[in-house]
Amino acid sequence: MLRYDKGVTTEIPDEFPAEFPIKLSVNGREIATLVASPHELRFLVAGFLRTQGFVREIGDFLVMGVCDESGEANVRIRGELPERLTPVLTSGCGTGITFTFNAGPPKPASPEVTFSAESIFAGMREMSKLSERYGRHGGIHSAAISDGSRILLHAEDLGRHNTIDRLAGQALFSGVDPAGSLMLTSGRVSSEMAAKAASLGVALIASRTSPTDMAVRICREAGIGLVGYVRGDSFRLAACPERVRISLQPRITGVILAGGESRRMGSNKALLTINGERMVESAYRRMAGLFDEILLITNTPERYDFIPCRKVGDLYPGMGPLAGIHAALTSCATERVFVIACDMPNLKPQVVRMLCSLPGDVVVAGTPGGLEPLHAVYSKSCLPLMEVMLKAGERSILTLLDRADINLIPQARIAELDPDFSSFRNINTPEEYRQLILSGTHTYEQADAAD
Repeated sequence: MLRYDKGVTTEIPDEFPAEFPIKLSVNGREIATLVASPHELRFLVAGFLRTQGFVREIGDFLVMGVCDESGEANVRIRGELPERLTPVLTSGCGTGITFTFNAGPPKPASPEVTFSAESIFAGMREMSKLSERYGRHGGIHSAAISDGSRILLHAEDLGRHNTIDRLAGQALFSGVDPAGSLMLTSGRVSSEMAAKAASLGVALIASRTSPTDMAVRICREAGIGLVGYVRGDSFRLAACPERVRISLQPRITGVILAGGESRRMGSNKALLTINGERMVESAYRRMAGLFDEILLITNTPERYDFIPCRKVGDLYPGMGPLAGIHAALTSCATERVFVIACDMPNLKPQVVRMLCSLPGDVVVAGTPGGLEPLHAVYSKSCLPLMEVMLKAGERSILTLLDRADINLIPQARIAELDPDFSSFRNINTPEEYRQLILSGTHTYEQADAAD
């Protein structure tokens, strides 16, 4: 092979990616010819059958024979194949094939499963180091399964979709469960790749390049995070951004409202204890894990000397939570704030991250009890309207929501991350507090914007 570089021609060794067709027969029935790289073909065959839904575990294989010389794979599995198989030609490198293009994804990974931005960057770097075939001659795709701290499985192949099948096959043979994992890939994430990842229960997919629109839709429906263009120290979040733990600063300030009169409780709710911790302490601890700057809105800062953050008083005292949000927006250095009431003990980070990742002057969740304004994102663009309302003696947050440009997040989207909506409930009465202490759970009404 000749190499031409800057006017100089030199002879270099011939080394190209190998392309190998393998005819796959299952239970005596030929179903497909796979075109792939000619190494470790048993992983490719096993993984292909797994991602098509024909097998689920290694015990489903009765016989597997793969002949590298003849290019044939003969497999016997438990059960029978569907009588009719409708192949779908995919957008994979060359021409891929799948039989489960419209199959619904399995139950998604727990919403608690998240990965740091650094784990994505580190995973990509480690995958590149492991990609020996690509390093020799290029023209090869890579994919890997990571637990967020190290790579558990790695595969290379001509076809990017084949790399996912190889990972699925390796997982069967090695006993590694890819559910809840981070999947890394060098190639474009198309719909069939997203569907394969969903069949494995993957929580997050990260690619060096772009996802397709259908892949984004599949990932959103399956609750899979999808990150594209992972290059250097940047990436683009295309689906379920709550799967990625990123600092919400410097864009957003966390705000805790602790200025209520607690009339129905009869004492300061913020200072009530749960599991040996005052409620306002619990709120601060959870918020501090999400935001670099926290503001505590209170007109009695001396009561909260034990909270190590800046305290801000209302500019319009006696005007309720609306005045507290106004004070926060006026005092913070960021364009947006995320606001919670101090007596919400079940704050869920994945819900907060999702709300904070979305655009809008106000980002508010829909819940079975209606809109929840005290677990929401507010922008400084709301300040002029707030000023008009407060000067006119209008204190209703719901009136603000009627007049502002809000991004209402549907209940169904919230339920994916918080099925019982517990993160939106608070405590208003002594009986609710007593039941909370007895049960160890929180099952009460939503925060009352007027309390």
